[in-house]
Amino acid sequence: MTAGTDSRPIPVSRRRRRLTWGSGLSYVAAVLVSLAVIVPVLYVVLGGFRTNGQLVLRPYGLPDPWVFTNYGDVLSSLDFWRQIANSVIIATMTVVLVVGCGALASFALSRYVFRGRETLYTFFTLGLLFPAAVAILPLFLLLRNVNLLNTPWAVALPQAAFGLPLTIVVLRPFMRAIPMELEDAAVIDGCSRFAFFWRILLPLSTPALITVGIVSFVTSWNAYLLPLLLLDDPSQYTLPLGTAMFASEYSQDTAKILAFTALSMLPALLFFVLAERRLIGGLTGAVKG
Repeated sequence: MTAGTDSRPIPVSRRRRRLTWGSGLSYVAAVLVSLAVIVPVLYVVLGGFRTNGQLVLRPYGLPDPWVFTNYGDVLSSLDFWRQIANSVIIATMTVVLVVGCGALASFALSRYVFRGRETLYTFFTLGLLFPAAVAILPLFLLLRNVNLLNTPWAVALPQAAFGLPLTIVVLRPFMRAIPMELEDAAVIDGCSRFAFFWRILLPLSTPALITVGIVSFVTSWNAYLLPLLLLDDPSQYTLPLGTAMFASEYSQDTAKILAFTALSMLPALLFFVLAERRLIGGLTGAVKG
């Protein structure tokens, strides 16, 4: 034992005290973050059940009495349901493109050995650092030249392109983790490369596929910038864009705006809550791989 070195074990009581302090701070931080997320959502939802007079007199009070006409007016609006349909169509197209193209690219980058493979993977990874706002003008000009403006493809194609880097980063570790012996056995049994990809590799990568699908769907559902610049026809508006237009049209009716906002975020929120476990499982598997 060298001088100045204290090898005595830390008392159990002190270790428990350190653990308690650490756990307490973690719980406090979790509560603060939860409040920062939940309180605005509750304010929007409850504000839709109030009148404008109630919001002015008691901005943070509960509805008294409860008013249901704001939500009823929004639910009876054809524009609201049309915007939901447009958002669903664009989000579905984005998910199909992202998952399909991302799975094929990840299969090549994980199961094939060729010169420049890691460089190509690094190129895709750098796509995570490329903001969509930088490419808005070139995208607008390109889509205008091919007559895709004011169509679902105008939004779905760029969203899929910007979603590919994350998709490949998540899928590649999953596919690399599958043993090569399994592929060799499939080839010996007469299975082609694509048949192995379709029948074996994709089913085994289901958690990662679900993860990237959920992320792509929620990201597309909440997108605002691309629809704003690429969709001029009100009949093609997505729900976030429709919410902004509704807020501009009914700028004096705050209660109805809150009701519209609450209903617009409800589908994505429910979808994310129902798919939370699969999302976390897919991300955990990607980190392990």
